[in-house]
Amino acid sequence: MKNLLLVLFIVLSLPIMSQPIPQKLDSLLNCEILNSSEYGITIFDLTDGNSIYRYQDQKLFRPASVEKIITTVTAIDKLGENYTFDTKVCYTGDIKDGTLNGNLYIIGGFDPEFMEKDMDMIVDAIKKSGIKHISDSLIFDVSMKDSAYWGPGWAWDDAGFSFQPYLSPLMVNRGCVDVTVYPMRRYKAPRIKSSPQSNYYKIINKAQSRNKGAGKLLAYRNYMDGGNDITVSGNAAYITTKRVSVSNSADFFVNLFVSKLSKEGINANSYEFGELLGDSTSTSLYTLQRPFQKVLDRALKKSDNLSAEAILFNLAAKSSNKKRVGFKDGVEAINSFIKKSLGFNPTKYNIVDGCGISTYNYVSPELILEFLKYAYYHQNVFYSFYNGLPIAGVDGTMRNRLRNSDAHGNLRAKTGSLTGVSSLAGYVKAKNGHQYAFVIINQNFLSNKKAHIFQDKICNILVE
Repeated sequence: MKNLLLVLFIVLSLPIMSQPIPQKLDSLLNCEILNSSEYGITIFDLTDGNSIYRYQDQKLFRPASVEKIITTVTAIDKLGENYTFDTKVCYTGDIKDGTLNGNLYIIGGFDPEFMEKDMDMIVDAIKKSGIKHISDSLIFDVSMKDSAYWGPGWAWDDAGFSFQPYLSPLMVNRGCVDVTVYPMRRYKAPRIKSSPQSNYYKIINKAQSRNKGAGKLLAYRNYMDGGNDITVSGNAAYITTKRVSVSNSADFFVNLFVSKLSKEGINANSYEFGELLGDSTSTSLYTLQRPFQKVLDRALKKSDNLSAEAILFNLAAKSSNKKRVGFKDGVEAINSFIKKSLGFNPTKYNIVDGCGISTYNYVSPELILEFLKYAYYHQNVFYSFYNGLPIAGVDGTMRNRLRNSDAHGNLRAKTGSLTGVSSLAGYVKAKNGHQYAFVIINQNFLSNKKAHIFQDKICNILVE
């Protein structure tokens, strides 16, 4: 009799102790943030192959940076994990007695990780070839992409920020200048060091050391004039580094490159932008290769917009077989993947860039989930993609979220944030051993903090 009562107690208590996930999620939908905003949610049990929760998952939302899931999954599948982003150096003619009797070409492959040290390696390779003088021209080939340096729907007033640099197949330091401010004695002007050092821009120091009344420390460019005067103002209380984009990344690359060649005693009759024609006979001098995973990790973990667009344009170049590609070519490759690999109709959505900062992007949680499912069930895609995603409480844009929960280290997801938009999408492993894929998009609100709390509660429910 006692055993029967015990069994009866356990059966009656079970719904209380372990409510179904849909019931738990429904209880969250009455929170304050959702009364004045839109949201879409979809959750899929990858282990059982079943959908376990859907709410407005076919509604169109601006995805913000979870758009990068769409771009990267497509690119891994089409480019392959061994793909490299190449910057090539070649020449026409011959080298004799220190003179190149022909043209020297620097050909951009849109490597977003190209830094000053990489430029030094190329300059050193040219020096070691014995070239001291170029009889014709030093030609910078940026013909891989069209001349649009921003994407459709990008905000013009974000031009001075590092997250929206001028796009070019030839860029150095992500098209930005790093400005490091060192405070001195109180009220004195701080010392400022910039990198890469170049006469392409000018530093204007209006800051004060250790003076709270001077206001917040800022570094900004006169982008309204298309200029490259970088002003530092405000209170320099401690050593701080600010990153500021420059106007025209390609010109910045050329300026720095020519300066470095000159310091090595290497010169040319002229410097110009041009193109190595397909029928030209050329000799390869040096190729700098950037592994795909390096670019992928920054695009996902750091939510880097430049890396995502570099991936999009390399995807466009390989998919279209065109000499010169644009945003539309990258989007066509994605739409083809949506139709042929996912079996969805791409005309139901509007995708215009690779990173998600455009206000013209509109996709559904359902579509993003299909990309997550595709990656999970295709191991040639999943390994690179999964390793690139931010880990909750550990790294990337998730390093400060879900630290004190069971999701810590157990959830990998891409974040997204625009004014009025917050999104989260990825994978989480539950205590029962099941692996879930989920997508959450909050739209039409002004509090990222409240959106994050709402999203984190969903993640904790999935883990439990």
